[in-house]
Amino acid sequence: MRVYLVIIDETEEARVALRFAARRAAKTGGMVNILALVPRQAFNAFGTVQETIEEEARDRAEVLASSAAGELAYESGKMPQISVRVGDGKGVIAEYLEEHPEVAALVLAAAKDGAPGPLVSHFSSNAGALTCPLFIIPGGLSQEEIDRLS
Repeated sequence: MRVYLVIIDETEEARVALRFAARRAAKTGGMVNILALVPRQAFNAFGTVQETIEEEARDRAEVLASSAAGELAYESGKMPQISVRVGDGKGVIAEYLEEHPEVAALVLAAAKDGAPGPLVSHFSSNAGALTCPLFIIPGGLSQEEIDRLS
């Protein structure tokens, strides 16, 4: 079974990547794995304050991933696998891919305008070291265009 990995956050590009991956999974009999990233906090507060800040960030990521999974399940009838991990995005994604050899493709979407985004830039310049193909979806595509191309 083909597994398409999508990194979810609050950007429109993440929604574009998720739609493309969901459509590909439906057409290939595959499934989608959603990975929500929780960045490490850049500062250290007193013990319980720091724990509360980190817990709130993780809760936001879980809600975001669950919401995306619900939309996907509604459209495709399949519930994706959800993972929430704390750390630097590039490192967490590389680690996830090493742990999950079943991932057939990493699906990212480039920003609609300007620079493509930090993950797209990083993984496209290091694509030769990936354990799977990298799909970069143009962030400006409409839903109809995504459906046609997927």
